[in-house]
Amino acid sequence: MELRFTLPHLRKLDLAGTEVLVCGFAEGERPPKGVAGLVDWRLVGRISRLVASGFVTGALGETLLVPGRPKLPFDKVLLFGVGQSRDFSELVFRAVVEKVLGTLEGLKARTAVVELPGRHFDGISPERAADILLEMAGGRSEHDAWTLVEPLDAQRVIAQQTILERRRVRQL
Repeated sequence: MELRFTLPHLRKLDLAGTEVLVCGFAEGERPPKGVAGLVDWRLVGRISRLVASGFVTGALGETLLVPGRPKLPFDKVLLFGVGQSRDFSELVFRAVVEKVLGTLEGLKARTAVVELPGRHFDGISPERAADILLEMAGGRSEHDAWTLVEPLDAQRVIAQQTILERRRVRQL
């Protein structure tokens, strides 16, 4: 899997157009934060209204598919519940990433723009997130490229971590 990067800004997301945008949202997070918040703003509060109605909560394991077009350059926006931010852990990260990988495989989406679970509230460090992602997606040929939504400093860290991991794998 090739990793690319974009900044967490609507204008940058507009330029990263792929079929699918993936982001996480935490239980009790009102209004949504991170990429989910940017999407909510662009969709004129649609996600906030779904949360307010109780249709979606952000509970761990929850998945919501929202059409992105015409307000976003993505056909599909997938939101994955990560549970309470205070309870977020590597175990939760792994569970949500596994669900994201499986969902994208089911959609036959080989590329996606992805905000890794828990990254929008620093629930996991960029280094650890990259390590786990590469470990979990490494053997899966169904994923060509993910564009990760990260600030510049985290982009550098993840890029470096990716290089180190690829060197380690080659040495085995």
